[in-house]
Amino acid sequence: MQDETGTSLTPPTTDRNGPASAPAAGRSRLYALVGITALLTLVADQGTKVWALASLTPGEPRPLLGEWIRLNLIRNSGAAFSLGNSRTWLLTILSIVIIVGVLVTVRRVASRPWALTFGALLGGAVGNLLDRLFRAPGLFRGHVVDFLDYFGLFIGNVADIAIVVAAVVVVWLTLRGEPATVTGGPHD
Repeated sequence: MQDETGTSLTPPTTDRNGPASAPAAGRSRLYALVGITALLTLVADQGTKVWALASLTPGEPRPLLGEWIRLNLIRNSGAAFSLGNSRTWLLTILSIVIIVGVLVTVRRVASRPWALTFGALLGGAVGNLLDRLFRAPGLFRGHVVDFLDYFGLFIGNVADIAIVVAAVVVVWLTLRGEPATVTGGPHD
């Protein structure tokens, strides 16, 4: 029964899984932060790759921070540590799936730290995907431009740095208990 005239017959719903959906203006700012972070990451990645291709010679490493971190240009057909060299097309498809997953998740991003993290991950993933799509030897088989040699163990690029930093922050935010997405919004 209704206790008072005008009172709802159903109790208000509360979701204990996370914060309520942010106001539209707050959501727009978070989306903008994701986009700006992704764009800055992408520009830094592609710009440094253009510089590396114009300034470095494969097989001729140059010290950057002593012999610990060097500039060493290579074309990587595989993933980290050159794994999957013969599966470049598969890595391209995996990159596309990851990017789509991030874009779907970003629709409900919960906070600035998560927006920055998703933006860095998105920018890094797109940066390496562009190499796989448009660099030699051809569409879906392109080799990623790597030039940052870490202790002679592996060689990466700015996109890789963004992806690794994003992964570390994901772990940190998760351990802190900060939800990545909001619940109760229009996309639930």
